Amino acid sequence: MLLARALRAAAAATLRPLPRRLPPSPLLRPAALLCAARPFTRSLWLLSGDAAGTQRPGLLRPPRASPAGVSCGCGGLHTEGDKAFAEFLTDEIKEEKKIQKHKSLPKMSGGWELEVHGTEAKLLRKIAGERITVTFNINNSIPPTFDEEPQEGQKAEEQEPELTSTPNFVVEVSKDDPKQTLVLDCHYPEDEVGHGEEEESDIFSIREVSFQPTGESDWKDTNYTLSTDSLDWALYDHLMDFLADRGVDNTFADELIELSTALEHQEYIRFLEDLKSFVKCQ
Repeated sequence: MLLARALRAAAAATLRPLPRRLPPSPLLRPAALLCAARPFTRSLWLLSGDAAGTQRPGLLRPPRASPAGVSCGCGGLHTEGDKAFAEFLTDEIKEEKKIQKHKSLPKMSGGWELEVHGTEAKLLRKIAGERITVTFNINNSIPPTFDEEPQEGQKAEEQEPELTSTPNFVVEVSKDDPKQTLVLDCHYPEDEVGHGEEEESDIFSIREVSFQPTGESDWKDTNYTLSTDSLDWALYDHLMDFLADRGVDNTFADELIELSTALEHQEYIRFLEDLKSFVKCQ
């Protein structure tokens, strides 16, 4: 009986149908079939991050430590030091605006027309066929201040001197003759500004005198230039009277200081505002 059961089991195993062969799974499909089914369009740099730019550590490059600052869309670096710097500039701008005397530039008496191009200013006046032009630049126009010990009973804040702009200025006098212009280079001597002990003293001086071609901005070094250092005082006095007759006198020089100081302070505040915007990347 046992022999008969074994023979039947062997016959059944011989006649059992083989299982159907299933197509290979897509997950196990060879690389050649994958390439034929879908083109490989993702570039290698995407393997290291997603579409938002988040890095995936450990795939194509090792993870890097983040810098101390954070970069924004401007491409610049923003640190805690930059934040403190911007806050300081904000307070500085507020304080400078508090002490600003002139919200707009003061006008010059005597019919002078004012043209301003950045830090350069030009005053124009016409008298009886003559054209007088005074040009100055407020850059480096504030003389250095020397710290002085406060007097007894006076606070240090009260002792601080007021900043005053005393720029060099050039006076050009042109007549109907289109060939040449008389040019006088003037400046404020440090020992004369702010000292009114002598009423008749001039607060500005002529440094050089020359003739230059009319209408040309580039002056020629080959033209003779007269220095007033070794000039006869009688000739120098006539040159000062020549300027005074055309409106360039002590009153003009005082008003020029006020105008230049206001322009310098205005440009300083604008510079602080630009610096703050640059640091904050606005």
